[in-house]
This record gives sequence, C-alpha cells and structure tokens, in this order.
Amino acid sequence: MMTSFFDQFASPSFLGIPLISIAIALPWVLFPTPPARWVNNRLITLQTWSINRFTNQLLLPLNVGGHKWALLLTSLMVFLIVINMLGLLPYTFTPTTQLSLNMGLAVPLWLATVIIGMRNQPTAALGHLLPEGTPLPLIPVLIIIETISLFIRPLALGVRLTANLTAGHLLIQLIATAAFVLAPMMPTVAILTATVLFLLTLLEVAVAMIQAYVFVLLLSLYLQENV
Repeated sequence: MMTSFFDQFASPSFLGIPLISIAIALPWVLFPTPPARWVNNRLITLQTWSINRFTNQLLLPLNVGGHKWALLLTSLMVFLIVINMLGLLPYTFTPTTQLSLNMGLAVPLWLATVIIGMRNQPTAALGHLLPEGTPLPLIPVLIIIETISLFIRPLALGVRLTANLTAGHLLIQLIATAAFVLAPMMPTVAILTATVLFLLTLLEVAVAMIQAYVFVLLLSLYLQENV
C-alpha cells in the first residue's frame, strides 16, 4: 500500500519513451498568443496584468544591471506555476516533484549568477566569503563555512521545491484514500474528511504558486549579490 502512494512520482513512459518531456512542454501550449489587435480579450488582459505585477515584484530587489534577467526570471516563474498547478489535476504528472528536474533548473542559474559576480566584481564576490572584522584565528573556518553555504544554495533551491510539492501530493492522496475507505462505514466522518481534503487542495494551490515565486525570488536575490 505504501509503495502505491509513491507511484504517482514515477516518471511515466509510453513504449519505453519517457513522457516527462511532454509534461514539461505542455504549459507553453496552453498560453494564449496575443492577437494583432488593438483591444485584447479578458484572458489576454488578465495574463498581461499578472505577468507585469509578478515582474515588478521580482525586480524590486534588483538594480538596473539585473533587469536584463527580467525575461528569464518571469518566464521561469510562469513555467513553474503552470506546471505545479497542472500537477494538482487528477491523473496528471508533476515534473517538479523530480529532484533531477529542479536541480537541472537551479544549478545552471545559480552558477550563472556566480560567474557574473566573478567576472564583473571579483573582489566583492570573494568578499562575501569573509565578513568584515573577522578575528584572525576564525578566518580559515569562516571561509570554509561560507564556501559550503555558497555551494549548498542550488541544492536548497531544488530540495525545497521538491519536498514541498511531494509532501503536499502525498498528504492529498492519504486524505483522499481515507475519505474513500470511510465512506461506506462512517459517512459523517467521511464528509468531514472530504471537507479537509477540499481545504487542503486549496492550500496546495497556494503552495504551488508560492513555491514557484520563492524559487525565482531566491534566484533574484543571489543575482543581486553578484550584479
């Protein structure tokens, strides 16, 4: 029984071909293309307003040099939000529950921010490894600690997104299974369990959006340190 709970996180395949690529490409197909008209419909207007608001929030901690990343960060956030939201639908697969995918997004982007810092301002980038006014005996220890914390950043990004989504999906499946089993025996308890399931689903919708925003926000903060 416990093994079946984790089957939902296995990457699906058809005739030996992994379908995770289709799950990753599907969100871009769902977005409407802006028409060549002066007046847009309500869906296009809502989409444009939401993206503009998210972009303004992302660029708040960044200086002018970091605004070049606006398109990349906004696209990544929209991509993660849509994938996370589609994963809440029945009989769907959530690619962001795979640590390999999240690390594949986190490591290159984190490494790009580090390389930009080393290229543009190497003194300031290396200065983050040693706080000002550190006593002389503590300098080697602090450099090792700060270096480890620097390399842990992409791991923390990937694990945070994976763990939150995996825990939410497992909890939803556990409560849904409990409601299904209790329905013929204790209908009242089953109704209460179904109510809890509905509220948890609403919470998971919020978590799906918040985790995508936190992922991109932390990347923007790492970028701010190196721009």
